[in-house]
Amino acid sequence: MPLTGIDLVPASLLIDTHAPLDVLQATADYRIRAVTQVLENIAFRAEIGCDTVVLSDFSKLLAIPLRDGCDLMDVIGRRLRAQAAE
Repeated sequence: MPLTGIDLVPASLLIDTHAPLDVLQATADYRIRAVTQVLENIAFRAEIGCDTVVLSDFSKLLAIPLRDGCDLMDVIGRRLRAQAAE
């Protein structure tokens, strides 16, 4: 399954929807925690400038792994719902 936000055909970054659930969860966890750690570091700094361009670029940069993590969580959810329906 292509990652969200990649509009190229064929997509070159894909999620293996048949990977083991623990692998999908670990990958999602890594991406989401990385974003969380960076945001926490920023939140607890006393000296941060408010350059709008830098903040805009920074938010776009953090959105990528966060979106990847959410895509992985979507796959996990679909797989778990399919297992429950069996």
